[in-house]
Amino acid sequence: MILRIGTRGSRLALKQSRWVKERLESRHPDLQVELIPIKTTGDRILDAPLSRVGGKGLFVKEIEDALLQARVDVAVHSMKDVPAQLPEELTLSTFPEREPANDAFIAVEFPSLDALPTGATVGTSSLRRGAQLLHMRPDLHLLPLRGNVDTRLSKLEQGEIQAVILAAAGLKRMDLSHRITQMIPFTQMLPAIGQGALGLEVRRADARTTARLAFLNHEATQHQIEAERAFLKRLEGGCQVPIGGLARIRGEQLVFEGMVAELDGSTIYRDSLSGEKDRAEEIGNALAKRLLSRGADKILARIYAGDLNHQGT
Repeated sequence: MILRIGTRGSRLALKQSRWVKERLESRHPDLQVELIPIKTTGDRILDAPLSRVGGKGLFVKEIEDALLQARVDVAVHSMKDVPAQLPEELTLSTFPEREPANDAFIAVEFPSLDALPTGATVGTSSLRRGAQLLHMRPDLHLLPLRGNVDTRLSKLEQGEIQAVILAAAGLKRMDLSHRITQMIPFTQMLPAIGQGALGLEVRRADARTTARLAFLNHEATQHQIEAERAFLKRLEGGCQVPIGGLARIRGEQLVFEGMVAELDGSTIYRDSLSGEKDRAEEIGNALAKRLLSRGADKILARIYAGDLNHQGT
């Protein structure tokens, strides 16, 4: 039996997909797993911030097309890249155990985010990170960064920036945890929806592949992602919007915290909600409605209308 995994061709994506491949082949000795690298729109466009490119699914659409055309059997995604709405014929069947969802602060001279000098330049490719940084430190200068992890770290080493913010999970998976200066606490910065988690996407009709993947599913991670993605779906969020959220399991309870911010960080709507973990989607949806009623709807309306100047960008 041959099973084909569709994956982005970046070093991190390939490492994540090899992790899945090794576990599948170990669990199913009759299975031969092949990796099929696929270049996505987000991989091709490196000279513009993702928020300016627009659209959803910049890192997944071409891989989903390959799934729909049966050129691959399963896609391995970083969940933070997956849009809230999937093609009807596809489903996210499996969620391996999540890595730490924190953002990581990396610097050469400074031990923490709070220790950065006034006016320091911080590299980040994320509007969500940028908004939360400016909310804490409006004096900071933000420099948009694209490219792989090595490219971003080189900007730091060359002195072009004083710090860079990256996902801690990606650094861990690439054996670069030693580069992390500070794990930014969630009280200061909520992560992207799904950050730190992988999702395995398959065709709904492919019951055999779904069954082969089932042993990789981590129930707590699945509940977390269900809540976070329900929140994202209700907000109709994409990479153009500073939205963050994190669900955590405490016993039989799920505690979800989410936020929507102005691009310049001047206003952040942030709240939390908890309930039974089996009601994860209801909790995420309810929290989104609460933030919308408090004023987040006005932020989203302006951003979706293209009025970015209001937020000072």
